[in-house]
Amino acid sequence: MKTIRVIIPSRMAGDRLDAALSVMLPNSSRSRITSLIKSNDALINKQSFKPKDRVKGNEVVTLQLRQKQTHNWTPENIPLDIVFEDEDIIVINKSVGLITHPGAGNWSGTLANALLNHDKNLSKLDRAGIVHRLDKNTSGLMVVAKNLMSQKHLVEQLQAHLVQREYSAIVYGHMISGGTINEPIGRHSKDRIKQAVTTSGKKAITHYRVINRYANHTHIKAILETGRTHQIRVHLSHIGHPLVGDSIYGGRLRFPKKADGEMKHALKVFQRQALHSKKLTLSHPKTGKSITWKIELPDDMKKLLEVLNSFDQ
Repeated sequence: MKTIRVIIPSRMAGDRLDAALSVMLPNSSRSRITSLIKSNDALINKQSFKPKDRVKGNEVVTLQLRQKQTHNWTPENIPLDIVFEDEDIIVINKSVGLITHPGAGNWSGTLANALLNHDKNLSKLDRAGIVHRLDKNTSGLMVVAKNLMSQKHLVEQLQAHLVQREYSAIVYGHMISGGTINEPIGRHSKDRIKQAVTTSGKKAITHYRVINRYANHTHIKAILETGRTHQIRVHLSHIGHPLVGDSIYGGRLRFPKKADGEMKHALKVFQRQALHSKKLTLSHPKTGKSITWKIELPDDMKKLLEVLNSFDQ
């Protein structure tokens, strides 16, 4: 445990204490500072205070910084497809079937276990530096922080919707054009595994554009403005165009009229949602430079599009 003392200057008088401390402690996120205040690990004159309390000026704040360990997760030798890495971040092309981090029923074999094996220093960061997630059966680009400074900056970019995430998806139905879905998403009222469009949910915005139309399917790109759980899957299902292969939101398997054997087989064997994180743009935590990464579609989605295209001829 590390103890530090911070004197808040009088020029910050009137600011919220959590906001002032986030300025004074640039390597700690606002959410972490709030957590320290609420757990009484941040005190003024040995007295607790609230995050929303206002600065009077020249307060001496004592903070107890506990080094976070990553839930005792175990390093495992799992191959990683690393697209980019420097001393601050790692960009990964996550494979289908790889769970992001351990949880109930899946305490091993995850991306987090692989990351801890790749770099033991990630054990010092919350969630092994993972700042956002992809569903188990969604493939594609993810960014991981390698130090506290990077973690703070990436989390703040995500919260401010400054990270651009573009997905490629194959959906049921013939979409006429692109559009925007602005519908709140929250937990399903009856099925706790699912999310749903609900008035009590959190703001969720998905933009989509048509890449190619087929007889009974459409290849689109989806751009997240927010990042709710299962957002793209829920939104597209809500407008009547669920993802091919989505066992939770896609409903029953549907074949086009006059579908031949090749088409039926291709749809039957596609056992995961047809969704791939194809493009990622963010500001580098250290340099501030905007960087974009792009990757190709995985083989299973390429094969499915080939079959859809041949059926459409």
